[in-house]
Amino acid sequence: MNAALRHHHGRLLRLLRWSLVAGALYDLVLAALLLLAPELPARLLAVPPPGEAFYLQLLAVLLAMIGVTYLLAAYDPVSYRGLIVLAIAGRSAAALALASAAGQPGLAGLNLLAAADFAFAAVHAACWLPIRP
Repeated sequence: MNAALRHHHGRLLRLLRWSLVAGALYDLVLAALLLLAPELPARLLAVPPPGEAFYLQLLAVLLAMIGVTYLLAAYDPVSYRGLIVLAIAGRSAAALALASAAGQPGLAGLNLLAAADFAFAAVHAACWLPIRP
């Protein structure tokens, strides 16, 4: 591999790591908000307040677990490359699900979350696909 290509791959790898860390922080902050102040995300997104606390608590735990997996992938993208593929697929699926839900009355605020998940999926894919082993 020539020096220019190695440099390009190094830049993509650094950007991938940063995007994974940003995605992890995004998920961890959202998880914390769902646990500690569930009315705040609802108010900010102009969606109805959450119903049963149990479902939000479960969602928060799952989001936190996903955030930690992104940190593992950022730490060692080659060893945890399966998690990167999962991040791309999961963020894409979440974007579609959120965009679909946003079409329902009173849920348009979910478009912001859909856009964020799509952006993470796109950046992860743009950085990973050219350099994957």
